[in-house]
Amino acid sequence: TDLALTAAREREEISRDVHDILGHSLTVLTLKAEVAQRLVEVDPAAAQTELGEIVALSRTALADVRATVTRLRTPDLASQLEASRTAFAAAEIEAKVHGRARDIPLPQREVLSWALREATTNVLRHAGARRVVVTLAPGRLTVADDGAGLRGHGPGNGLAGLRQRVEAAGGLLQVTGPGLAGGTGEGTTVEVTL
Repeated sequence: TDLALTAAREREEISRDVHDILGHSLTVLTLKAEVAQRLVEVDPAAAQTELGEIVALSRTALADVRATVTRLRTPDLASQLEASRTAFAAAEIEAKVHGRARDIPLPQREVLSWALREATTNVLRHAGARRVVVTLAPGRLTVADDGAGLRGHGPGNGLAGLRQRVEAAGGLLQVTGPGLAGGTGEGTTVEVTL
């Protein structure tokens, strides 16, 4: 599927970034350490300079690796919108999406992306829905489906983790019924307000 291809491309890009960052940095660190080792007895001041550069380079490399790993863990809202559309289509769920990622303030995008990912997963796994409507606006995400509803379903680990993430961002997560009318049950609405 397109989702799998996108994920594979992202993993490949991140793998390449980590390889490039670590490969270059470790090579330079090794060379500088060997130079410092040779200089330690003949020119201690030059050895100290090399050691200082090793410390600075290792800190930069560590920051670069952390940034790359953060990119791996941090979902992109535009990518998640597309991934959700693709997943709904693959499950033969009619999906309408209102709103655009670029209209959402940057500080809100990560939390709303996580929320969309979890809501999409729940619709696919539990709802038995035929239709879903995703509404995205600054400070708000709503995902409503026409599926089975909340009866017999307690809050799972995914929603509990999402609630913590949303509350940490100063927001509110509400999971309610009914959702969209005319489906297989009363439906569910997941709403995040920041």
